[in-house]
Amino acid sequence: MMYTSSMKSLKMVMVKLTTFFMLIEVITCQFGFGFGGGLNMNYYLMSCPFVEPVVKNIVNRALDNDPTLAAALIRMHFHDCFIQGCDGSILLDSAKDNTAEKDSPANLSLRGYEVIDDTKDELENRCPGVVSCADILAMAATEAVFYAGGPVYNIPKGRKDGRRSKIEDTRNLPSPSFNASELITQFGQHGFSAQEMVALSGAHTLGVARCSSFKNRLSQVDPALDTEFARTLSRTCTSGDNAEQPFDATRNDFDNVYFNALLRKNGVLFSDQTLYSSPRTRNIVNAYAMNQAMFFLDFQQAMVKMGLLDIKQGSNGEVRSNCRKIN
Repeated sequence: MMYTSSMKSLKMVMVKLTTFFMLIEVITCQFGFGFGGGLNMNYYLMSCPFVEPVVKNIVNRALDNDPTLAAALIRMHFHDCFIQGCDGSILLDSAKDNTAEKDSPANLSLRGYEVIDDTKDELENRCPGVVSCADILAMAATEAVFYAGGPVYNIPKGRKDGRRSKIEDTRNLPSPSFNASELITQFGQHGFSAQEMVALSGAHTLGVARCSSFKNRLSQVDPALDTEFARTLSRTCTSGDNAEQPFDATRNDFDNVYFNALLRKNGVLFSDQTLYSSPRTRNIVNAYAMNQAMFFLDFQQAMVKMGLLDIKQGSNGEVRSNCRKIN
């Protein structure tokens, strides 16, 4: 009897705590604390309350079949947000009179579009015309981070889909040949600090780079590149420009191994290794290499901030019925 009573008391406490935290979140979102442009955590609470479970289930099912898609979804979200803001423009297909962002050389290696399509189809069946493709992509990236072992974080919703997607806009994507100063400048144009830039670069804890993006480092002696690792990269490139080299030893695990690789001069891209070579960012790399929890915290905060870039609202955007074309 005492055990049953204790269990009932514990359940009552848990129910009260859950109710309290949900109330705090609702109040926070109603007043828009921390988020502009009409975004909030409970944007779909009334119009499509099952949006997050649907996204989670479809993304997780895709990642169960192919864990490498975690890196792909995060990269797609980044490439979306850095061009015209987080508006799903990366998802639009080219048309006869327009070459879209996805057909830029910088984006040809992007993958995972079918995951967004499947999620959109399911949500259109449940609540047609409600959930934007931009929000689906942002939520999919969040699920991908968590699936791979990264930090848990929530994002506000309410983004609208943009109507512009042009190949020429992709010139504003960071280049793998950028040095730390160039990266700081370009990320700074989007409102990010040097520390936030390094934290976001930590997404390279997942995935691979193609030989075409780092082979120029092998044509001459690079003092920032470990000699043995240079041989590894050279062996990779014997299979051609599309040969893939993991950014670190745990390509499907979200951790801080990427930063430890930079300490050993094992950065795959020049834009990776420059973070340690440059005095402006070396201490940040050192900190993340020693403290994974610090990296996780800074990464999740930077991702939430990135997800708020140039949000489309009202007549500036729409909710596409098909993520690949405007309505």
